[in-house]
Amino acid sequence: MMERLYEKVKFVEGENFVTIEDTRHLTDEELQSLSLIFLKDSKFAGVKNRTILVPSTFKEETTEYIKDLGFKHHDDVYFVRCRLFGEDRGKREAQPFELISLKQGEEGVFKETWRRSMEGSLNAPQSLNMDEQMKSVKKELGPGYVDSCLTVYENGTPIGVIMPHIEPGTKNEGRIFYFGLVPEERGKNKSTALYEEGLYLLKNYFKATYSIGATSIHNKPMLKVFEKCGCAMTEKVGIYKYSQDPYQSPKLI
Repeated sequence: MMERLYEKVKFVEGENFVTIEDTRHLTDEELQSLSLIFLKDSKFAGVKNRTILVPSTFKEETTEYIKDLGFKHHDDVYFVRCRLFGEDRGKREAQPFELISLKQGEEGVFKETWRRSMEGSLNAPQSLNMDEQMKSVKKELGPGYVDSCLTVYENGTPIGVIMPHIEPGTKNEGRIFYFGLVPEERGKNKSTALYEEGLYLLKNYFKATYSIGATSIHNKPMLKVFEKCGCAMTEKVGIYKYSQDPYQSPKLI
């Protein structure tokens, strides 16, 4: 049963975490079984954080079962889909931003700007520290991470980061791993222009035909950016996390 259920979903593995995505095609009974198997699976014994994404279409009894296993509700997010094949995505207006990849710049500058971009975020707090975040990017994106990790400069000053890439395991699904501005640059009508730049890069440099994005239901500014960029909401998903000390056995019901 384990192999059959695992084949129906997607696993994302990073530094000290494993996330199960694409559960929407499962039945309630299958998702409950998957959640239990996920906790019992010995190959994840050393993983600190295990996460399951649960679309709002599942029954309340299923989410209660998952919580009874020890998973905690972390956040609710909206997923969106952005089309990239329109003519407008092929055009590029003059931008005041300069984007420097890790091929060109220092990793230290990128990490510090990324850290500052996460300050005061309206998304749920991250369970990983900055070094773990960076290791996760390298693990998830592979060698191409140096092309995706971009520090955003304006007038020679780093003001944010944006991380466009092709989703691993796909040929043309674009994603933006992270996107954010440092606190003092927010509220200045820069977010939409920068996100549009990310979508432009996905289409013209990474050759994506569409992009999938997600943000917390509480992040109203980012939801506005999605709307202004023509992204359509596709689903609401609950994030359920199980955290423990590595190699400590889960307490199962």
